Amino acid sequence: MSGIPELGRRVKDASREVARASSATKDAALLGGADLLLARAAEILEANRADLARAEESGVSPTVVDRLRLDARKLEGMAGGLQQVAGLPDPVGEVIDGWVRPSGIRIERVRGPLGVVGIIYENRPNVTSDAAGLCLKAGNGAFLRGSSAAIESNTVIAAVLRDAYAKAGLPEDALVLVEDTSREAAGEFMRLTGIIDVLIPRGGQSLVESILEHATVPYVIDGDGNCHIYVDQSADLEMARAIVVNAKCQRPSVCNAAESLVVHADVAEAFLPAVAGDLAGVELVGDERTRELVPSAGPATEDDYATEFLDLKLSVRVVPSLDEAIAHVNRFGSGHSEAIVTRSLEAADRFTREVDAGAVLVNASTRWVDGEEFGFGAEIGISTQKLHARGPLGLQQLTTAKYVVRGEGQIRT
Repeated sequence: MSGIPELGRRVKDASREVARASSATKDAALLGGADLLLARAAEILEANRADLARAEESGVSPTVVDRLRLDARKLEGMAGGLQQVAGLPDPVGEVIDGWVRPSGIRIERVRGPLGVVGIIYENRPNVTSDAAGLCLKAGNGAFLRGSSAAIESNTVIAAVLRDAYAKAGLPEDALVLVEDTSREAAGEFMRLTGIIDVLIPRGGQSLVESILEHATVPYVIDGDGNCHIYVDQSADLEMARAIVVNAKCQRPSVCNAAESLVVHADVAEAFLPAVAGDLAGVELVGDERTRELVPSAGPATEDDYATEFLDLKLSVRVVPSLDEAIAHVNRFGSGHSEAIVTRSLEAADRFTREVDAGAVLVNASTRWVDGEEFGFGAEIGISTQKLHARGPLGLQQLTTAKYVVRGEGQIRT
């Protein structure tokens, strides 16, 4: 027996106390957690070295190792994320809107916690602190299940944050980490109906498919990031080159990195050879016109256009019109983040209106689609579905709403 239902009940009980905690108490816990992450950095990094050694011995890809690795700078970023969340307005109790009916009944829509947020994630130990901090500030219990690859790091980070919660007067079980990383435990976790109020997976396609097949609790899908950049016929080509290089190369292993480049035929001859020179070390695959202009590019398949590479590889297509660009993006995109580079307001407006994605950018790198960069302090993931949240999942997306109705004795007749 994994004991997962009992762990879930502990989080559920703690979540009720967190839901009624004051902003000052929650912020004290978050700031204390930030301080403890840095004070116990040596302990965390030692655990992370054990995870890294095990991963390297097993022969995992450099992408996995990059996601797993912690260092002093990343710990400072994790602590800074908790500090930023502490500095954000508390969403709990926020009146979203309100109105008065002819009967005199006053109606308000008010934010409140979701309850227990279950998060199942792969490799990235920083998710442990990001998720815990956002859940706490939004008044939720955080029920976390990380991967076996990061178990040593996750266990220490969770213990550090639980200590900070206790020092601030909150229940330690506001954060519970499942240490059983077996597949059976993951399946049990996904089926905790009555315990987990919403489940958020953060990982690859196999994890998402497992959620879709096995979960019996409500979920928000943090899906693939097959992100596109479309270079329009009116684009500033120097700007476009800088954006493409940043979006592809700055950190290729993350979900908001660009995976596909779409170029208008009118600028392809001037743009593609130049940007290919900028993309040294990036494997390019493309259609026939791309290969004519960049002879080093390989042929692209339908699967290439649909793939999130998470590596130094980029699919390329030349299109004759904005219509074709939008059609290509909507066909192969994953609903994450899509960008257009253009000097045409009309083209920008059409692209933002017609492209179906959680985030659409004009003249900016897809790497900007990030909870911290959006001012959310941190994020739990990027939702690629449409209910109940879409795009970066920050504090407001970790709340629900209730209607509060006030009267003075009114009855219906």
